[in-house]
Amino acid sequence: MRILRRLKSVLSGGRLDVNKRFELLREAISGTMSKFYMVRDRRSDRVVGLKILDPQKTAAFEARFRGLKKPTEGEIAIRLSHPYIVQTYEHGLTTDGDQYLVMEYLEGLGLNFMLSVRDPRLQGRRVEFLRQVAEALAFVHQSGFIHRDVCPRNLILTGDAAILKLTDFGLSVPATPPFMRPGNRTGTPNYMAPELVRRRRTDARLDVFAFGVTAYETCTGELPWQSGHTGQAAMSHESPPAAIHQHRPRIHHRLAAAIHWCIEPDVAQRCPSMERFLAMIEHVEREDEG
Repeated sequence: MRILRRLKSVLSGGRLDVNKRFELLREAISGTMSKFYMVRDRRSDRVVGLKILDPQKTAAFEARFRGLKKPTEGEIAIRLSHPYIVQTYEHGLTTDGDQYLVMEYLEGLGLNFMLSVRDPRLQGRRVEFLRQVAEALAFVHQSGFIHRDVCPRNLILTGDAAILKLTDFGLSVPATPPFMRPGNRTGTPNYMAPELVRRRRTDARLDVFAFGVTAYETCTGELPWQSGHTGQAAMSHESPPAAIHQHRPRIHHRLAAAIHWCIEPDVAQRCPSMERFLAMIEHVEREDEG
């Protein structure tokens, strides 16, 4: 599969010479499976993000889907053009044979950092931001994919703090039966749905669960279960979560109910889609009652 992708890249015009094409503006930020650079594109004189995937980690992940013709991260991301999703402009292979993505560069902060410092820009805007993320995720699902790593780390503000955008499709897969079989436990432990932790069959509702945990944390600064960094810690997600009112007594009752519906441990009882979540909070303007 990797050899075929390289061949396709050569046949379609060659590989990217990173140093020739881009001027480095900021050193790499290392992610789980990639490095991200702030660069200036010498062709367009535009500042963009350059994501270079780690070849070993990427190959190990893609090996889980051998024979299934899994699209690459770039092939998925470039199809997801939406106002609340980080835009991918280009993807392919570098001259070193590594997968790359050229992306919209966002100057704002990650939601994970904003929550850690209790950023005042969240005040009175939590519902607005949650709607944006829900709409982005609904579009991902409508496009036939499951994100599989929805969490505050993968939500980034634009420079004017107007929009919170969904990013990072490194673990995303098509929402088709071969990719939803039991066994593929990938994601961030604190946001993993119980069926994912138990390596059972999955579907887009695991994203609904992860969104719900993110929404709960956005509104309260706390997680609904004890935090941890392993799959074992995530086993606690099978028990009832702490009532959101314990952390935010004045939260709007419809918003509270919608979030709890998303983090229902029993997948059969969980909110079935992001559209249903959005419908439930349609008339909610602020996170608090009154």
